[in-house]
Amino acid sequence: MFSIIQAAGWPIWPLIGCSVLALALVIERFISLKTSKVAPPRLLDEVLTVSRNGIPSTDMVAQLERNSALGEVLASGFRALNSNPRCSEADLRATMEGSGRLVAHRLERYLSALATIASAAPLMGLFGTIVGMIEIFGSQSPGSGSTGGNPAQLAQGISIALYNTAFGLIIAIPALIFWRYFRAQVDGHLLTLELASERLVRHLNAMRQSP
Repeated sequence: MFSIIQAAGWPIWPLIGCSVLALALVIERFISLKTSKVAPPRLLDEVLTVSRNGIPSTDMVAQLERNSALGEVLASGFRALNSNPRCSEADLRATMEGSGRLVAHRLERYLSALATIASAAPLMGLFGTIVGMIEIFGSQSPGSGSTGGNPAQLAQGISIALYNTAFGLIIAIPALIFWRYFRAQVDGHLLTLELASERLVRHLNAMRQSP
């Protein structure tokens, strides 16, 4: 491996840095976007059951807020009613939508960085290719009268060009795949949060209107 890095020349080091960063982002997103951390499947039903007889206590709302991203959005609705029991449905929805936007921002964190790596890695590989081409042309011997050149320098230029091109694509393709995967995962989680919020709003309004 070290021999490949050595043959690829100095342009390979920024690509190695990008590969390490991309790997770290992928691992972090896999951990942060787990369903159990974002939207546990049975959480909404449990919240609806607990709140059937009234608004949960402040301690229960705080515990719900720490449970997951979905819990944070649902807890914002309970907090709005605790602070103003007569708040309108529009105000309740606005409060939960604001909490949802904050959660969405956290869910989308680092995705732009991963997309940037996917876009920039081929360009960085192309830059290494250009450096390799410069090495190839530099291996020629103008004025010597021969059509050859320095074979070692020629081989080094070819190595720099090919290795950097390949390494740039090796980084960009998985980064693009994971970016699309995480993007779809975030969209799915946001849809789940939106539907759960709508169910809770209807539940709370029905509970307040009941005699």
